[in-house]
Amino acid sequence: MQKTGKILLHSLVFIALTLLTQIGGVVYLMSFVFCSRIKRSFPLKGLAAFIIIYCLGTFVTAPLLAKLFDRERVVHCNNLEPANYLTVLLNRNYVSVELNNYLKDVSGDLAKRNDKIIIRYLDAGLPLIEGFPLLPHLSHNDGKKIDISLIYENEKGEIVNSSKSISGYGVFEAPKKGELNQTKACLKSGFWQYDYPQYITLGSINDELRFSEQGTKDLMDAFTQHEAVDKVFLEPHLTQRLRLKSKKIRFQGCHSVRHDDHIHVQVK
Repeated sequence: MQKTGKILLHSLVFIALTLLTQIGGVVYLMSFVFCSRIKRSFPLKGLAAFIIIYCLGTFVTAPLLAKLFDRERVVHCNNLEPANYLTVLLNRNYVSVELNNYLKDVSGDLAKRNDKIIIRYLDAGLPLIEGFPLLPHLSHNDGKKIDISLIYENEKGEIVNSSKSISGYGVFEAPKKGELNQTKACLKSGFWQYDYPQYITLGSINDELRFSEQGTKDLMDAFTQHEAVDKVFLEPHLTQRLRLKSKKIRFQGCHSVRHDDHIHVQVK
């Protein structure tokens, strides 16, 4: 019974690491082999082996193998960076060449519009295998999609390139009185998952920050006016509030989750 329990536990860890990082499950198995060949015993030997192999896989092997699937890591620049470096560490920062080129163009255009704004990206895609799911997302499986943080400002109205949660998700800019409340409509229709990102914040931070209407509008304009973009998902009440007119801005549907904590961008 005890042996069966251990096998079940290792299997669950393997599955979880694979779904979360894609390479983590294989690294987990490799760490057991690595440890078995090191005769000397010392505290946390297994954890040390996992960390070493995982770092080599993440920063050396995965980028090389990703090229076989036409994927590459998001290229950072002065005004394009991850909102949370966990995205990089978990291999969730891979995109197609086309999306990388698009992000480069948009970052250049945005620098001319508003040089105070930094594009801070959240989940993009995993490095290997077309169609491999990036949970909990429904569609981040082809290298053509990426999530972007909203823009916030301090009490003085100055752009602050920070998030309101550790994960970058789950702290919503809710509808104001008189605005379309799509969240209420979706939840009322039985789509219970619509606001579940509130449970994956990993903790709220920077509570003093407020939503920057002008900053987010400048960001949305830069995204939507490029010919390579296919769709941009933003919650309807924010589209209304910012007076955004582009036909590329869509409502993602009640089957998805609300998009007033982040922006979803995808290329053709």
